[in-house]
This record gives sequence, structure tokens and C-alpha cells, in this order.
Amino acid sequence: MGALTLARVALICATLGLFLAPWHGLQDGLSELAAWPVGTAAPLVALLLDGSRWWLWPVALLLALAAPALLRGRAGGGLAWIGGLLVLAVLGAGYAIGLNGLQWGWLAPLLGAPPPQPSLGWGAFLVLAGGIGLFAAGQAARGRFGADAFVAFLVCGCGFLLILFVFLPLVNMLSAALYEDGRLAPAAFGARLVAPEAWSLACVTSHAGCGVVWNTLLLASLTAVISTLLGLAFALLAVRGGARGPVSAGAFRAMTILPLITPPFVVSLALIVLFGRTGIVTGLLWDWFDIPRSRWIYGLPGVLLAQVLAQAPIAFLLLDGALRAISPSLEEAASTMGARRMRVFRTVTWPLLKPALAASFLLAFVESLADFGNPLVLGGDFDVLSTRIFFAIAGARHDPGRAAALALLLLAITFGAFALQALWLGKRRYTTVTGKGDSGIPAPLPKGLKFTCAAVAWPWMIFTAAVYGIILVGGFVHDIGRGDLSFTWRHLGTGFEVGWFDGAPAFIGSAWDSLFTTIQVAAISAPLTAGLGILLAWLIARQNFPGRRGLEFMTMLSFAIPGTVVGVSYIMAFNVPPVELTGTALILVICFVFRNLPVGVRGGIAALAQIDKSLDEASATMGGGAFATLRRVVLPLLRPAIVTALAYSFVTAMTAVSAVIFLVSARHNLATVYIVGRVEAGEMALAIAYSTVLIVIMLGMVLGIEKLVGRARLGRGSAPTIPSGA
Repeated sequence: MGALTLARVALICATLGLFLAPWHGLQDGLSELAAWPVGTAAPLVALLLDGSRWWLWPVALLLALAAPALLRGRAGGGLAWIGGLLVLAVLGAGYAIGLNGLQWGWLAPLLGAPPPQPSLGWGAFLVLAGGIGLFAAGQAARGRFGADAFVAFLVCGCGFLLILFVFLPLVNMLSAALYEDGRLAPAAFGARLVAPEAWSLACVTSHAGCGVVWNTLLLASLTAVISTLLGLAFALLAVRGGARGPVSAGAFRAMTILPLITPPFVVSLALIVLFGRTGIVTGLLWDWFDIPRSRWIYGLPGVLLAQVLAQAPIAFLLLDGALRAISPSLEEAASTMGARRMRVFRTVTWPLLKPALAASFLLAFVESLADFGNPLVLGGDFDVLSTRIFFAIAGARHDPGRAAALALLLLAITFGAFALQALWLGKRRYTTVTGKGDSGIPAPLPKGLKFTCAAVAWPWMIFTAAVYGIILVGGFVHDIGRGDLSFTWRHLGTGFEVGWFDGAPAFIGSAWDSLFTTIQVAAISAPLTAGLGILLAWLIARQNFPGRRGLEFMTMLSFAIPGTVVGVSYIMAFNVPPVELTGTALILVICFVFRNLPVGVRGGIAALAQIDKSLDEASATMGGGAFATLRRVVLPLLRPAIVTALAYSFVTAMTAVSAVIFLVSARHNLATVYIVGRVEAGEMALAIAYSTVLIVIMLGMVLGIEKLVGRARLGRGSAPTIPSGA
């Protein structure tokens, strides 16, 4: 695509936004279009002519400046200035003038007292898209981005989206901590950061609780350590312990899949059924051993147990892959030198596992920080930052400034964990697989270590099976919590009853609306996440342009931000003009896209690392531009990465709760939020039944994707047949 073609398409897009599309958002949906071209559906040109939006005349004048050159077939570098000013004019006016009139008081001498201005609509976004296109065309005309207009537009467009939906919400939320009653209050900000609710150590000297920062750090640290050790025990048994056969392989495989497709708080429901005051195990202990009933499951022990159940399988996946990647030749060399098995493990295997151990610990630590569902269900009096942030927004004391300050503390802990991991690993190299042939045999585990791993792993496997068995059975019996195990369809009927009215099926169960909304949002967001992620991966891995590292940082920023912080930032950024999205399904889609974007990006970069750049160069030599190379060469080779990103995005959108619990509405509710509501209402059986339905849907999705794509196979599957006459 040439710069002139892009500029003309951008101008047409902006012109449509100026003359045809409604400039402001339609509050009552498409029915307002009946009033076009006046009223709430009026395009910008009508608003300019009647004088109600006189401050937006620069938008029309900038488009008028771009038109003559493009009509004459010229696309110069001046288009970059026009496009950039166009974007600034639209967004600047939107932020400066809101529902209460002028928001930026320093503009009063220039603008006076303009009338209120609603949020931007499709017309404004078409003009913004046109402005970005003009800016990219101008940059390409100057020779930037390899003079390729397609690459320039992708970089500028992706950068704009990341700034709008990742960077600005975060900055907006963190800045809210500086304000009190609409005024800048640095003293209030400092008081929020050092408040006793965050840093109190009263639990050391009394029976009072500690601050939520210490609770959060304690929970995350314990979860990370225990999950990593359990994952290591399973990985050592699977790779070096001789755990073979269909039973072991199937058990390990199920352990890795189930947590990925289980809503994050559903394990908490099973733990309550087992260990709650009227739970199965609690009742048996009372009947058999006279152990009094208690509520020990509510608090740190229960939340810790639920988080370890969710994170240990992920640690196993990471450590299993790391163990299989260690070259056996080093261990074999140590054995040849006379080292015993334990010494080989301690001096060779263990040091080489250091990066995987760090990654496992970090992932479990960060996921514990971000977890919202388990502390909400099992926390009791044990508060953590994620739940305290939620109640600062949704509780009786609506205090966005306090929520922002707590979110800042949570974000600081997250970035601190990343920094400590980098410091611990240092700059050492851990490469063991080279281009040389390797016929070494992995060193077996020392007998004592193998026995220890088995003593830890198999009881935990049995316990995990019991927990997930409760989830799968609990929705189909009358009351599993009180021991009534008689079969019933009642709970499924309450949520998913189907009736007949006028000869047509009617979905009258209470859960259908949330299920349909969840599937719809997941089905829309998954391809968008995968597509945008792969495009960004291609730009980062294959193109050189100014700001490439900054673009990569913004793509990974959403991964480092806990889900609760993302939800708070979205509700604060998009609750008022110029971009007002709260209460719509669109904000759910956008949240999922940019929350899960790093998976598509990292998966695409990893896949591109295996594709030789000479293929791209060959396409360019044959006259193919960047767009043709991407479409005909790169994308066909990235099929497994694309499908993996699709599956992960779909499953994550089906199970997420922390980021979206602030964003759902009565009209657009999600399955996980519905389940949380049933738990709070005491309807455990219905919540478990709904969770079972979700697990079945996502299990079918994951297995279908795996069947469609298959597994990567490196090397020969069997020895070649040698002809007898050779």
C-alpha cells in the first residue's frame, strides 16, 4: 500500500465521520438514528452549522487543508502534521469539555462557558481513524517505516489503541489518588499510601488484623513457594522419576487442563462443601473423632489452599518443560566423573532449573496478587488488596481516591516482584541445548528424593481429584454440603430451564442471559485478541521503527497489572466523556482484548523466532510489499500460534472475574459474576451446577483446538526404512 492510497482512504473515512455519522454517542441505541441529521444523531457538519459545537471548526479546516493535495495525487510529509493535529483537536476538545461544561479552567479566557458535551460517537472515531491514517501516510512519505504505508498505519494505529486502552486508563486511575473532592490534595495522597489499613502490624501484638499489604504479601509468598514446590515434585516424577503408563500420564494431563478451564473461585466452593462448618469432611471428623466444627476454612488457610490448587498445575507445566529441555549430557558427564545421584541433582540439575523456578514463583506470586474470587468467597476477616479495592469502589463508602491509592500499592508490589526476579537471575546464561548431537541419558532421581516427591505429589493428586469431583458432582445432587447425595436435575433446571411458548423454545432459566452474553463476548474478543496480538508480534519481531521498544512495553504492561487494577482503571477512565463505555458490552470486549493481548504477542514472537527471515526477504525480492508478505508468507506459518491465542483468549474471557466485576451491568452480565452472586445469596448448588456447565463448554473448546492443531513434532517419529539393497 502506497502513502497516497492510504492518505486517500483516510480522508474518505474522516469525511464520512464529518458529514454522515453521528458525532456523539447514541445513549438509546440505533433508534436515535431516526432523528438524523439533527438532535442526538447529528453529524459534526450539522453541529458546526447550527453553532452548537463551534469549538470544533479546526477539525473541518484541517480536513479541508488535506483535500487539495490528495486530489492532485500528492502525498507529502505535511500530512503527518495535519493527521496529528486532527487527532489532538478531537481528543483535546473531548477532554476539555464534558457533561458539566468546561473541564479545563485554564481555557476559560479562550472558550468562555461552552455548553455540556456528551461522549464521542462513531463520527468522532471515524475522524480519529482518518487522522491516524493521514499521520501514517505522512510518515511513510517522509521515508519512515521503510517508506511502507501499511507498516506505518499498523504501528500508529496499534500505538494509539494501546495508549487509549492501556496507558491512559492506568494513568487516569493512579492520578485519582492525588485528588480529594475534585481538588488536588498531595497530603491526602500521602495519607492514603501510609494508612493503617494498609500497613498496620497490630496482628503482631494483639488479636487485631494486620494491614492489607502485609496480608497480601504473606498470601502471595506462601502461594508462590508451595505451588512451586508442588509443581517441582510433580515435574521431577513425570520427567526423571519413571512415572509412566496411562494412569500417571492421564492424571498429570488432567491436572494441567482442569485449572485452566475452571473459574477461579469455583475451587473455593468445593472447599466450603468439604471443610465448611457443615461440610462433608467437617461432619465426618465430628461424628468419628469428636473434633468440633469450626470456620477455619474462612481466612488465610482457605484462600491459600484454593490458590495453591489453581497455581500448582501451572508451576508443573513450566517446570516440566524446563526439565525436558535440560541437556542430559551434563548430568551424564557428572555421573561419569563419579558423582552420586544426589550430588548430580544438587550441582547440575538444580542450578539449571533456576530460571524456571523463578518464572514459576513469579507467575504464582503475581496471580495470587491479582486473584479476587477466592479471597472474596473464602477471605472472611482476612482482607487483601484486591478485595479492599473492590469494596472501596462498590461498597457503601464509594471512594475512588482510596481505591486508586490501594491499586498503586498493588501495582508497586507487582513490579517489585518482576524486579526481584531479574535481580535473582542476573545475567547468567543457562543454555544447555546446542547444535551438537546429544545422546545422553537423563539422570534418574535419587531414591530419597523420588520417595519424597511421591509422598507429596500423590496425596495432593488425590486431594485435587476430590475437590474437582465435588465440582462435577455437586450440581447434580440435592445438597452435597449436608450429605444429601440423591440425584436431581433441579439446580440445572433453575439455571437452564427451557420452555415452550407458541410452539417455539424459550430460555427461561435464570442463567441463560449471562451464559449467552459470556459466549458472545468471548467469541468476539478472542479473534480480535489473536489478530491484534499476531500483528503486534510481527511488527515487533520483523520491523525496525522508532519506538519499537515502547510499543512492546505497552503490550506487556497489561500482563503486569492485576485484574482488579485493570477493572478499576476502566471504570474510572470510561465512565464519563469523551469515551464513555460503561454499561455496554463493548467495554467488556475491549477489556478482554487488551487484558489478554500479551499472550498473543508473546506466542507470535516465539513462533516468528522459528521462521527464517530469509522467507520475508525472498518475498520482498519478488516485489511483495509488507502486506503481501504478511498475508501470503507469515500468517500461514503462524497458524498454530494463532489458534493457541484464540483458545486461550476464549477460555480466559469465559472464566475472568477480577477485571470485569466492575464493568458488568444488569443488561450485560457475565457467567462468573452471576456465579459470585449465587454464592453471596447462599445458592451453592446452583453456583456449582453453572460452573460444571462452563467447565464442559471450555473443555470441549480446548480439546477441539488441540485436535485441530495437534502437537508440535520435532525430529523423526520412527526410524526410516532402509532398502535391502542399500
